[in-house]
Amino acid sequence: MRRIDKERVVLAVAAPVLALAAAFLVTALVLVATGKEPFNAFSVMFDYGVKSDSMIYIANKATTYFLAGLAVAVGFRMNLFNIGIDGQYRLAAFFAAAVGGALNLPGFVQIPLIILVAMLVGAMWASIAGLLKVYRGVSEVISTIMLNSLATSLITYLLVDGRLGVLDKSTNVISTEPLPSSSHFFTIPTGSGLDPVWGFIVIAALAGIGFWFVLGRTRFGFDLRAVGRSESAAQASGVNVKRMVITSMVLSGAMAGLVGMPTVLNDTHMFTADFPSTVGFTGIAIALLGRNNPVGIALASMLWAFLERGANRLEFEGYDKEIVGVMQGVIVLCVVIAYELVRRYGLKRQQQRVGAELAAQAKKQEVAA
Repeated sequence: MRRIDKERVVLAVAAPVLALAAAFLVTALVLVATGKEPFNAFSVMFDYGVKSDSMIYIANKATTYFLAGLAVAVGFRMNLFNIGIDGQYRLAAFFAAAVGGALNLPGFVQIPLIILVAMLVGAMWASIAGLLKVYRGVSEVISTIMLNSLATSLITYLLVDGRLGVLDKSTNVISTEPLPSSSHFFTIPTGSGLDPVWGFIVIAALAGIGFWFVLGRTRFGFDLRAVGRSESAAQASGVNVKRMVITSMVLSGAMAGLVGMPTVLNDTHMFTADFPSTVGFTGIAIALLGRNNPVGIALASMLWAFLERGANRLEFEGYDKEIVGVMQGVIVLCVVIAYELVRRYGLKRQQQRVGAELAAQAKKQEVAA
């Protein structure tokens, strides 16, 4: 049993390690092909990425990416491909910022209210895709892509001076009403004149623990995974598949609602037209790299933020910033390939063990006879 568990751990670690090694090798070949020295580029990225200010940047950025990865992973656990995280978190952040800017309550009331509004908006927007899938058979891939566009259009319509937006005449920027100081989330000071670490990292950690417990240690999580593996088998065992599909999309959307909260509560304290986008798509890559596991997603989030930080430095060293985008794309591609190779190898090893055990039992029966 210990040998099997050890082999399982090795296989689980082998896939991301192989993917990263292959990604760095391919990136090195691309750099060589363009006449650049690869090892110097990697050295520059590493040296810059481990500096104190870079570590703070990585922690803050990874907080957002981690929440996006969790939101995607909820759907992945049930074989649902929620591509609408981007629209869900941006719409959630917009309405949460609008509500927060319109109120001036004590912080211990207003901050939870803002977070609750964000989660409710994200959940309601994602539930549309779940309902369409269950009652009309519409693929969640198609519906969530369309809902992303609708969310952008709705924000554009409402973020206008005189509706839910206000015009700052000094900067000519339209945003939601700025949050009162009581709604500013706490930060973790770092000293030495450096930027603080966003306090929302604590909420992200709690979300990760909640994800692990609910999906890995409860009957609901078991039913959700069962539906993802085989809808017919789950239904035969008494699981309401339609309800699980809708619930999964609602949970994914609620988690997506948290994605924009670090930016709103710890950084901008408002929603503007240039609010960070495409984070939801990054969450897909991070969930894949982290194998839908909270610890893996956390490590993948830090890696992604580290690569982005390194890209800023590469420009000053004469390298093309886009090389990091190439590296990120190659990592995702290698992850898919590596996981499939490891899965097939693990299945082959399992078949070999079963065959060996059957052969041993047959031999014992022959001896006994």
